Amino acid sequence: MLELIFSDYTFRIVALGTILLGIASGLLSSFVTLNKQALVGDALSHAALPGIVLVFMIIKVKNLELLLLGALFFGLIAIGLTNIIKKYSKVKFDSSLALVLSSFFGFGLVLMTIIQKTPTASQAGLNNFIFGQASTMLPHDVYLMLSISILVILLIILFWKELKIFVFNPEFSQALGFNNKYISLLFSGLIVLTVIIGLESVGVILISSLLVAPGVSARQWTNRLSIMVVLSGLFGAISGFFGTIISAISPKMPTGAIIVIVLSVITILSILFGSKRGIIWRQIKNKINNHKIIAYQWLNNSEINSLPIEALQFLTKKNYLAIQNNEYVLTNEGRKLIDYYKEAQE
Repeated sequence: MLELIFSDYTFRIVALGTILLGIASGLLSSFVTLNKQALVGDALSHAALPGIVLVFMIIKVKNLELLLLGALFFGLIAIGLTNIIKKYSKVKFDSSLALVLSSFFGFGLVLMTIIQKTPTASQAGLNNFIFGQASTMLPHDVYLMLSISILVILLIILFWKELKIFVFNPEFSQALGFNNKYISLLFSGLIVLTVIIGLESVGVILISSLLVAPGVSARQWTNRLSIMVVLSGLFGAISGFFGTIISAISPKMPTGAIIVIVLSVITILSILFGSKRGIIWRQIKNKINNHKIIAYQWLNNSEINSLPIEALQFLTKKNYLAIQNNEYVLTNEGRKLIDYYKEAQE
């Protein structure tokens, strides 16, 4: 693996691209998760497929810039249609997203079937846009992905305050004088950009995972947005790096699937062991808190020395009591515990 990293220039460039893609999608993932926009990325990625295929049918060659412009155009159309359906009908937002997603993706698959029958089908490599394959990317393609990833990262940093307030409290954002319409457009634009730059390396089916999993994972470890954003960016970078390595070692394995598998492992571990919301960690904290409550109830007894021997041994072991002159007395830890729960009750 080390030989691959240090000796293969193409691999290093591709790995750098997927790492930056992971960072960009990870940073944005925190806002997408908190704003409950998980389905938006899925709808946009599926909507991008017909744009890619139609552009190829017109130009007959694989030009990544033009293909991604087609994806961008159809992604914006998908957002527009979703908003129109939401505004002028009684269909719920998630239902309109599902409708747009399935319709556009179905249209894209029909167009791909038509392309497979043409002489230029072998030049297209459009199947790579379904599941992603970083190993087929040219240096020029990677540089484009690098540029857009850096742009997304810079925009998130530049509009950090606006995005933070908009995600947590849109009404307060409006009251402060921010234009929520423009912030919403910026937010949607960042999602579209992140989706289209990940299409070739991750694929239309799985790119939405990069907009959800890092944020979900990071949320299990912290309650602070700044730390959450850093963690989600880190998780995205790790998945991009290891996905590229495994894909390079086993070329037949799609990069997108490997990246998502790595992210899934990180997410599962975070859900189980996350220090703030992890299932196992919460069980441990609940057990510790229950022990502290029991200890407080015992310590709050005016006749400590009359407690059962098991209770006295437990309290001594936890350093809440100490033995002085053949009697059990409160330690500083014991006093702190009593004061803490008395203040909590007031």
